[in-house]
Amino acid sequence: MSKQFDLIIFDWDGTLVDSIDWIVRCLQHAAVECGCQVPDKESAREIIGLSIERAMETLFPGIDGSTQEQLIRLYSQQFFSKQFGREDLFEGVYDMLGNFKQDGYKLAVATGKKNAGLVEAMTSTGVVEMFDITRSADQTASKPNPLMIDEIVAAMNVSKARTLMVGDSVHDLQMARNAGVAAIAVACGAHRCEVLRQHQPLHCLPRTSALMGMI
Repeated sequence: MSKQFDLIIFDWDGTLVDSIDWIVRCLQHAAVECGCQVPDKESAREIIGLSIERAMETLFPGIDGSTQEQLIRLYSQQFFSKQFGREDLFEGVYDMLGNFKQDGYKLAVATGKKNAGLVEAMTSTGVVEMFDITRSADQTASKPNPLMIDEIVAAMNVSKARTLMVGDSVHDLQMARNAGVAAIAVACGAHRCEVLRQHQPLHCLPRTSALMGMI
């Protein structure tokens, strides 16, 4: 069967790695330590996928610059107190990536994480060699701006018609639409299928590894 796509771009948190609950806890911890109103779980999940700066502005509207810096610092300290490993990848993801690589797909990551954090996460989960290129929010524009995808597509010399975005949040799907590329949603992360389907992905899958055999 001929391939429909040449390039698959994955989000990281909530798509490849089971980290959403930990991110929520770290955001809530930072709010407590800063004396800010603690966001509920749903509100915290809503901003996952954005750059950390944009996430904090959305969760804590009206905060001044120094408070934002303190929130980001406390969040980062808490987040990196946990060592992620291959066992934190969603079930089947490691083998899925290996199979796609073997089949000749170009693989990329587009994430709201900072690049240093992504490098550490990819190294600790053992997937660095799987990917051809990555883009992080501190290297380019935050989702849902399409610049991450635009830069990846240009660097990989692949047409947008042959590019697929895979993500667990509305921010991923909005970015894909803004970039003019196809998208598949996965419901194992930040948002449920009923929310994700509103952004018209090709499919909404219960787990990322279900992508195998579909494309």
